[in-house]
Amino acid sequence: MRRTLHILASSFRLAFEELRNNKLRTFLSLFGVTIGIFCIIGVLTTVDSLEKNIQKEVKALGTNTIYIDKWDYSGGADYPWWKYVKRPDPKYTEMRFIRAKTTAVGNLAFTLNTGGQTVIHGSDQIENVNIYGVTEEFNSIQSFEIEYGRYITQTDFDHGTATVIIGYDNAEKLFGKPESGVGQEVTIKGKRGVVVGVIKKVGKSLLVSGWDFDNCIILSYNFFRQIYEERYSNPVIMAQGKGNVTTTALKDELKGTMRAIHRLSPSTEDDFSLNAISDFSDAVAKLFSSVSFGGWLIGLLSLVVGAFGIANIMFVTVRERTPYIGLKKAIGAKKRTILSEFLLESAFICIIGGLIGLLLVFLLAKLLSGPLHFEITISYSILGLAISICIIIGVLAGIIPATIAARMDPVVAIRSK
Repeated sequence: MRRTLHILASSFRLAFEELRNNKLRTFLSLFGVTIGIFCIIGVLTTVDSLEKNIQKEVKALGTNTIYIDKWDYSGGADYPWWKYVKRPDPKYTEMRFIRAKTTAVGNLAFTLNTGGQTVIHGSDQIENVNIYGVTEEFNSIQSFEIEYGRYITQTDFDHGTATVIIGYDNAEKLFGKPESGVGQEVTIKGKRGVVVGVIKKVGKSLLVSGWDFDNCIILSYNFFRQIYEERYSNPVIMAQGKGNVTTTALKDELKGTMRAIHRLSPSTEDDFSLNAISDFSDAVAKLFSSVSFGGWLIGLLSLVVGAFGIANIMFVTVRERTPYIGLKKAIGAKKRTILSEFLLESAFICIIGGLIGLLLVFLLAKLLSGPLHFEITISYSILGLAISICIIIGVLAGIIPATIAARMDPVVAIRSK
C-alpha cells in the first residue's frame, strides 16, 4: 500500500513538473483532450438536463394515461390528416360508457379547449388565453396545485355554475397580485364568471403542445358549454389506469370498449386513436439518444487528436528521462514500477485536460440555464464518465512510451546522456 502511494505521489509530481516546465507543449497536447471532454460532456449534460425536463413535462400530462381522440399524436412527415379529420369526435356520453365497461380505468375525464381567447376584468383585458372545459376527475390526472382559493366543487360541476380557475400569469396580468384575483369577476365572450382559485405557477414549458396552466382559465364542462360549442372545442377523453394496470393492458381494454361503442366490425379499421403518454416518453428518449450519439462522435474525434498529443508528450518525456530511468533500474526498480509511473503520469496529464473541459462545461451550463428556461446540471454519473474517459485515454496514450521505458537496459540508458 505504501509503495503504491509512493508511485502515485511520484507520478503526480512528475506530471506537474512536466506541465510547469513545458507549458506551451503541454497546453497544445492537452487542448485536444479538453475539447474532446468539453464536446462529449457538454452534449451529454445538455441533452440529459433537457431530456429530464421534457420527460417531467410529458409525465405531467398524466402518468399511465391515454388520450382518446380522433387525431393520432405521433405526427410525422407523411401524417394522413385527411383520414383523421373524417373521424367522429369523442363524446361526453362515451366517457360514461367507458366508465361502466372498462375495469382498468382509474380516473376518467372529458376535456374541451379553445385558444386565443380574450378575458376582460373591468377596464383591463388579456388576450391569447387558453380556455379549458373539464369534468370532475381532471385534476386527479393532471399535476397542478391551487395556490390561492379553491378548486371547482362538485356542485359547480353538476350545475355548471359560473366559477373559474385562473392561471398564475393571467391572474398577475389582470389583478396585479395573483392572490387578489380570488372573488373577482371576469368576462369570457360576454359571459361572466367568478374566480374561485388561482393555479400555482408552473413555469415555462419546453413542449410545443401540452397544458399551459400559467396562461389558462379552467371552467367546468357544463359552464364551458354555455359559452362555446362542443364540436369546435377539440373534445378529448383522458383515461388513467389503476395503480396495478399497465399502459398496454389499459390500451387493449380501451380499444375493445371504443370499438364496441362505435359498433365496428372485426374487419373495420379503428376510427379513433389511443395516444399513450408513455409513447411520447419513449419517443423523447429515442430522440435524445440520437443527439447524444452525435455528441460522442464529435468528442471522440477530438479525444483521438488529444490522445496522440499525450502520447507525443510521453515519448519526449521518456527520451528526456532516459538516464534517470536507467539509474532507477540500476538500483532495483522493477519493470512494473517504471511502467506504472509513466502510465499514471499520462493519466494525470489527461485528467488535468479533462478537468479543464469540465470547468468549461460548468461555466457554459450556468450561462445557458437562464436563456433556455431550465437548469442544466452535471450529474454524478456524467462526472464519473468524464474521469473514466480521461483515465482510459491517458493509459492508452501512454502504454507504448511506458512499455519502452520499462524495457530499457539500465546500462545503455545511463550512458545515453
